[in-house]
Amino acid sequence: MAPMSSRERMMIALENGRPDRLPCQVHSWMDYYLNHYLGGIDSWEAYRKFDMDFAMYGAPRYAYSDKSMAQWQAKRQDLGVNEQGDQCWTTTIVTPRGELHIQGRTNEYTSWETEPIVKDERDFELWNTHVPIPESADMTPLKEMKERLGDRGIVRSYAFSFGQGSPWQSFCVLVGTESAIMMALTQPDFTHYALDEILKKTLMVAGMWEEMPVDVLETGGGAGSSTVISPALFREFCLPYDQKQNAAFHELGLKVVCHLCGGIMPMLDLVLETGADGLETMTPPSMGGDCDLREVSRRIGDKLFFIGGFDQCGGFENGTPAKARELVFECFKSTKDHAGYICSPSDHFFHGNPENIQAFADAARECTY
Repeated sequence: MAPMSSRERMMIALENGRPDRLPCQVHSWMDYYLNHYLGGIDSWEAYRKFDMDFAMYGAPRYAYSDKSMAQWQAKRQDLGVNEQGDQCWTTTIVTPRGELHIQGRTNEYTSWETEPIVKDERDFELWNTHVPIPESADMTPLKEMKERLGDRGIVRSYAFSFGQGSPWQSFCVLVGTESAIMMALTQPDFTHYALDEILKKTLMVAGMWEEMPVDVLETGGGAGSSTVISPALFREFCLPYDQKQNAAFHELGLKVVCHLCGGIMPMLDLVLETGADGLETMTPPSMGGDCDLREVSRRIGDKLFFIGGFDQCGGFENGTPAKARELVFECFKSTKDHAGYICSPSDHFFHGNPENIQAFADAARECTY
């Protein structure tokens, strides 16, 4: 029998089936790694270099009206470099009813905010009234990506939101995670109102997604993991909103993966209740999560596919080819009897000998069902 194509292999896993062998991907390629370890090649070339199954991330091309953009004037100011070597910046958003302010930092690895855009209910109303929402969504970038990809893998995208892919995650980005938790506890009515307004915007844009050519859509976010909030808070402030948006995405024919980069073990039944088709990133304890991949597979592997589970710190950044190989086989043995599974690092990585990545890809080819 001829071997399956990468696309066939990954799509069978996403249907919770068993392909010819274990599919593998990375949790996206970081520019830092591509530039410092792979000579500046792009993600396409990196997947090709290691003969890995491709998981390419893309999004529609959104268009905004001139009116909405005129009511959201962003003015960024560089504040120089701090003693840690981070580039500091501040942005002022000018709206017809007042200003909003954000501060953040950028280094060679990533960018992050040190002052969120929303500090109180007044700020949220400014944001809610004036934040630009697309008036149309052009699927051309995704169609071109899928055509270029062919049978080499899958196309991924994400819900239109303001954080990662679900209302709670977006709320945490807008106000800050600690503030979001405090508001949920002390201002539950306002928190529900804010989550509902975020959801309305997500669903409004989803209504523009006619024939969206993606294989899996990412929702969720680490702010919903058990290392951030309790199952009780998830049930009240994540579950009802995820259920509504996942149902809408299913009506569009889209397959949904819930992204919880953190603790998941107390959340497994709740993830099932969201109506998601799959779960990632299956972060192991060695990476700060709590995923027991074998136990998760036993409990819910017949209901959800999984992506992730590989310890990129132990296997890539601080590992050896032998260690990377060992970790791949551990992941395979933990899932092969119960779940459709794509082996992937449980998060981004920035360092590591390319030989470790090659060993990761080579080991996956040896894991046959």
